[in-house]
Amino acid sequence: MNKRNAGTVTALLLLVLQARASQPQKLFEFEVASVKPMKSPPNMIMMRIQPGGRFVVSGVTAKFLMEQAYGVKDSQITGAPSWFNTDRWDIDAKPDEATAAALDKLSPDERQKALMQMLQGLLADRFKLTVAREIKDLPIYALVVAKNGPKFHESTYQPPETSPDTTPRPGEAPAGKRQGVWMNGRGELTQTDADMKLFADVLSRFVGRPVIDKTGLTGKYDFSLKWTPDEAQSATAPGGKGPGMDGASPPPPESSGPSIFTAVQEQLGLKLEPQKSPMEVFVIQHVERPSEN
Repeated sequence: MNKRNAGTVTALLLLVLQARASQPQKLFEFEVASVKPMKSPPNMIMMRIQPGGRFVVSGVTAKFLMEQAYGVKDSQITGAPSWFNTDRWDIDAKPDEATAAALDKLSPDERQKALMQMLQGLLADRFKLTVAREIKDLPIYALVVAKNGPKFHESTYQPPETSPDTTPRPGEAPAGKRQGVWMNGRGELTQTDADMKLFADVLSRFVGRPVIDKTGLTGKYDFSLKWTPDEAQSATAPGGKGPGMDGASPPPPESSGPSIFTAVQEQLGLKLEPQKSPMEVFVIQHVERPSEN
């Protein structure tokens, strides 16, 4: 990308941020929230979003909460104190009855945005978090199609039939085969009836920088991916259960096997190409450990 194009992209991103800040939005917030130091076993993470917007998590860091609240990756957060990504918290937060009823009437995408807004409010209220937003050129990976083309096909997913007593609650996936990207353990995932943007977002959790979908593939796809993760790679991914999410211990990865970069190319016919791109960066101006309640 030349300097002129990069400047144009940066200017457009700034306009988007200004427009987003100026648009009034309905305020969704938690009425009460319990925030306590972690009591779950070490390295055990649990996260549930229940009908009506009740948010229950255990063993999560403030950085994890911020990533969920703002839809950002680790590399887009700067200025955090050391405890921000080491201290772990158990949180039980719920909205009032009117907000809960309003949430249940939203579409899945609208509900996700409302829950992000609620988490932002939780971080501001209990962690006293304040941030500034900037646009910077950051290292990214572009997800592109490799030389011989993709090694997977469009999804053949058919929603399972459900009876009244098996209908999933809002925010839950149906039993059996599920849509989305789901972790089967460290170093193994399955994608069902999901697009490449979601897959790129999931990959971002494992490669240390944002991944941008540049495949040009516009459908929804089914495939599996298996690799040997580095110790530093995150164990969880959005859109599905990671190891330990519900108290289950994941199977250990194979001691030897392909890296995620090799696996993406050999198993899927895609490539992760290092590039730079203007990205939104969140600079932490102030944050405090929450008082226990």
